Amino acid sequence: MALLERVSTLIRANINDLVDKAEDPEKMIKQVILDMRNQLLQVKTQVAISIADQHVLESKLKENTESEQQWMKRAEMAVDKKDDALARAAVERAMSHQAIAASFRQQVEDQKTQVENLKAALIKLEQKLGEAQSKSDMLIAQHRRSRAMGKATEAGRAMGDNSKAAAFDRMKSKVQHSESTAQAQADLGADDVDEQFARMEKESEIDRLLAEIKSKRQ
Repeated sequence: MALLERVSTLIRANINDLVDKAEDPEKMIKQVILDMRNQLLQVKTQVAISIADQHVLESKLKENTESEQQWMKRAEMAVDKKDDALARAAVERAMSHQAIAASFRQQVEDQKTQVENLKAALIKLEQKLGEAQSKSDMLIAQHRRSRAMGKATEAGRAMGDNSKAAAFDRMKSKVQHSESTAQAQADLGADDVDEQFARMEKESEIDRLLAEIKSKRQ
């Protein structure tokens, strides 16, 4: 039956493989668990229905078996009464119930097999669901760690890119050169001021000395 085939597919599924192949492992895990829960509910329902059907078939089997026995007793009574025609009719009815009982007996056996298969599938699916649930947190954590490591690796590669490193070095050199130029200009500006004051002081000293000479010469 289709239900058992779907359940069998879920039971055989390797959760680790499904996660490895999935584009979104976390979504895949949640979907697998959801599918298992849905199938588990369907199997439980089908088990209950199948058991109920088995009880109905067993009841029909018992009913026809008892009817067969009852008609055979009637045939015996007719024989005792020397009524062969009635005895033959009773035997014929007994044979009819015997055939029906045989059919129900086979259906009961088939139904028992189906119930056992469903129960076995239910147990396996419950075990698989338990495994999936216990693994889900671990697998999701592993996936997140793997994804984080991948991003870290990509970041490391990006930082290690020679072209970017070279550009960074060029920018650093440019900034350092700009700083050096500004400092040099500042130093030059300071030198000019000092020289101006030095010349002014020199001229003042010259003027003082000339005035002193002139005053002595008068």
